[in-house]
Amino acid sequence: MAQSNTIFRSFLLASAAALFMTPTYAFAADKDVETLAEAVTGGKAYLKVRVRYEDVDQAGFSENAQAFTIQTKFGYKTATYQGFSGVIEFEDSRNLADEDFNNTLNGNTGFPVIADPSHTEVNQAYLSFTGIEGTKISAGRQSINLGTQRFVGTVGWRQNDQNLDTVTVVNKSLPDTKIFYAYVWNVNRIFGNDSPAGDHSSNHHLINAEYSGLKAGKITAYAYLLDNNDVAGFSSNTFGIRFAGKTKVAEKTSFLYELEYASQTDAANNPGDFTVNYFLASGGVSFSGATLKVSFESLGSDNDGTVSFKTPLATLHKFNGWADKFLGTPAAGLEDFYITGAYKFDGVAKGLKAAVIYHKFTSQFGDVDYGDEIDAVVSYAIDKNYSVAVKYADYNADAFSVDTRKLWLTLAAKF
Repeated sequence: MAQSNTIFRSFLLASAAALFMTPTYAFAADKDVETLAEAVTGGKAYLKVRVRYEDVDQAGFSENAQAFTIQTKFGYKTATYQGFSGVIEFEDSRNLADEDFNNTLNGNTGFPVIADPSHTEVNQAYLSFTGIEGTKISAGRQSINLGTQRFVGTVGWRQNDQNLDTVTVVNKSLPDTKIFYAYVWNVNRIFGNDSPAGDHSSNHHLINAEYSGLKAGKITAYAYLLDNNDVAGFSSNTFGIRFAGKTKVAEKTSFLYELEYASQTDAANNPGDFTVNYFLASGGVSFSGATLKVSFESLGSDNDGTVSFKTPLATLHKFNGWADKFLGTPAAGLEDFYITGAYKFDGVAKGLKAAVIYHKFTSQFGDVDYGDEIDAVVSYAIDKNYSVAVKYADYNADAFSVDTRKLWLTLAAKF
């Protein structure tokens, strides 16, 4: 208990420091320039700082894991010269207190895992070319979030981003249409460069096409062709389609809906022989700042419950409960029935948001009751630069994993 109080006080002190001692900068606006020197010196710098306290109470461990960490990103985007521009971004994550948690590298296996090892790395470094009308070509290490991040994302919740070494092409030359392609030769994962699981060599092809010309919503079609040289079980071909949107039915009232389907098969060096499906259906209503939704997501299983649908490039924390019990899909698959209630305040409390989500988890094969979970978050955007959040997850196990409770306190600043 004394240790918890010490860490909590340290969190408050560091939060105050981030709020009042972080320097601000006068940034130049993006612009086309006439010389290479002007492109280099006339760009825009940015700084992001995130301080977090995380507490994990997990059955099977005699002590809670407690992590008090800070993430710092500093980047620079050049101005554009003859269609070319560049981005360089450094990322540092530090532990600010005793390492009473298993960060996956420190050997503290007597504590639950909090996957935030200390590290310093080049987070992004790429060149872009926009000299072709309606097209942007970029090459290098990039942060990529596609759609909801269900299949491709940066895992931005953790203190170390997942980024891709890639060549990307984005084309918007067709009306209401955005076409994205990427060839990925390396995945820089959240575990850091010192971890054997920190990098995955690959030959991935990612294709995502969006059409937003319909009044009722947006259609997205995608093909994610994964060839993982280090983990053969992650190699697969996934083809899918998604429709999502809203329809206004009254003043400040809209119906919300999502439908998505995908099929995944073995590919490249994967030794398996399987076909598994993904399905999402969600419907709800938003009115006067409130949102209520009922959703069902299924990640299928094949071969008598031995092979499941996988999303190794996803921002997994966003899905299937914030307690992170389903970062890997169980072999028997996963069905997640969840209800979401959220409210966005206005008036004197503008910037304040709250949400509660209830999950019921079962297997897709065999209808096994895995467990249930309640998640809650309250966040407040103080202004355009500063925000704070309190977040909680409580997983109650039945036939999968163990009871787990997590608490986060976060302060973020950006300039």
